[in-house]
Amino acid sequence: MSLLVVGLSHRSAPVSVLERATLNADEQVKLLQDTVAAEPATEAAVLATCNRIELYADVDKFHAGVAELSTLLAQHSGVGLEELTPYLYVHYEDRAVHHLFSVACGLDSMVVGEGQILGQIKDSLARAQDLHSAGRLLNDLFQQALRVGKRAHSETGIDRAGQSLVTFGLEQLARGGDVQQWVRGKKALVIGAGSMSSLAAATLARAGVAEIVVANRTLDRAERLARILSEGDDTDVAARAVPMESVPAELTRADVTVSCTGATGLVLTAESVAGAIEGRTPAPSAVPGEDGPGAPGGESGSATGAGAQRGGASGTSLGSEDGCPLDLSAVQGTAGFSVLGEAAVAGMAAADLEQHAAWVDNGTAGGDRRAAGGTARPGQTGTLDPAADTDAIAALAATVATVGRIPERRRPEPVEEPQRPEPVLFLLDLAMPRDIDAAVHRLAGVRLVDIESLAEASAGAPMAADVDQVRRIVSDEVAAFGAALRAAHITPTVVALRTMAADVVAGEIARLDGRLPGLDDKHRAEITQTVRRVVDKLLHAPTVRVKQLAAEPGGAGYADALRTLFDLDPETVAAVSRAEDSTTEKDRGPA
Repeated sequence: MSLLVVGLSHRSAPVSVLERATLNADEQVKLLQDTVAAEPATEAAVLATCNRIELYADVDKFHAGVAELSTLLAQHSGVGLEELTPYLYVHYEDRAVHHLFSVACGLDSMVVGEGQILGQIKDSLARAQDLHSAGRLLNDLFQQALRVGKRAHSETGIDRAGQSLVTFGLEQLARGGDVQQWVRGKKALVIGAGSMSSLAAATLARAGVAEIVVANRTLDRAERLARILSEGDDTDVAARAVPMESVPAELTRADVTVSCTGATGLVLTAESVAGAIEGRTPAPSAVPGEDGPGAPGGESGSATGAGAQRGGASGTSLGSEDGCPLDLSAVQGTAGFSVLGEAAVAGMAAADLEQHAAWVDNGTAGGDRRAAGGTARPGQTGTLDPAADTDAIAALAATVATVGRIPERRRPEPVEEPQRPEPVLFLLDLAMPRDIDAAVHRLAGVRLVDIESLAEASAGAPMAADVDQVRRIVSDEVAAFGAALRAAHITPTVVALRTMAADVVAGEIARLDGRLPGLDDKHRAEITQTVRRVVDKLLHAPTVRVKQLAAEPGGAGYADALRTLFDLDPETVAAVSRAEDSTTEKDRGPA
């Protein structure tokens, strides 16, 4: 086995890179065709989901295979090889088998335990079979992966460790609340009619939405999905289909929108969403501080007030203080103003900063005298440490002379954000690349959950205890698959050995006929049977044992030993392998 997988997923690459690397159906077909046409690969399969793109191949050289598969992924994704390489992962032989089995069980999914990946693996195998790019290795591998995934879901509670991406996304929209209670009575718009969109529509219908509108570029598919939803025995939902051109109008009526299309550009822009919610949200509340006591010039929280409190009088008197170089009238309205802050001293020449340092030093000394019972002049800042702040401003002067600007030394006063209104439109974007403009996050009255936010939300999700059991299943299945594969690798050699032994027996019986022409058929048959039994007994123990040894790690060398010891013709062994592959291909059922 020389199985190699090169790919990237949500675990290795940011969403922005995954979006650009996404391959549509036609691009996947071309990638498969180019892979099997490349020299290092004899078989190929592509596993493409909303958060991963992986290329599996049977290669004869590891390093050449990695280089070729990486280059092909870069070429077909349109992402430059140098940019893509840091995000690629590579698995070889048993590690590649372990990776695919883990993926099939949902252990590598964004939401651990989700079962939709099994359908995607099945589609990947069917595509490779249709293109005849999957040979014996990848057919056996992907079919076994499907069996392992089904076993994990049937024998463990891995389903409890996570849900489908749709369910998890709806939970995020509901902020962790009960989805059924949250969606009950809402109107839903589902954009797209593919497998993910269909799953979303079915999930919403079972949860109890009042209405589902399905929009798709091919109206027939949307109508078929709407009919299935309306006629379902386990749901009572009104469903109808509309063309994509009706999405803007339907968006104005929808409470929940799920989008998962194969579009290469945005389906919903921030402008279209903003237009859809216009009039549905209350006017945004004023930012605290713009009017009344919290505003600049008010009684509290203003730059002027802060400056007056620091100086012991008004901000203007601070600016008029002898020796102070600050033009306070120009900066007092700045949020977070302080005599040491960037807002106060930005743009000052180095000489002015030194003068300011001296003024602060004098003012602070006066402040200290005031604390001791003396009299402080207006503008003095008696709470500062003279040495520390004189040195700090001298350092600021050196900095401005070098880099031309002043770093902020004081954290600005916190500005209270306006309270956002409750969302009136909930958006779930499950597409890769994304269907909905990420700028929608900033719209008041809208809550958007997309692949990127789902990845962040699921990163800290607790793992169920059943995950450990699934991992043990994967390890056992990987060992069994490897043993079976290694044992199968030696089978053609064993068959060639037995074929050679049968030819030797036939040759010796022919010689016997020449030496004993009067031998009757009964005795000839008895002699022939006896010789064959002797040969079979001599070969039985070594062939059984060599199959057992070949199933162990490193057992592939036993096939080479047999060919060398018995001087077997390599072409004969290869012919047996081709015959077995041909028979397996004819007997192989659908994925």
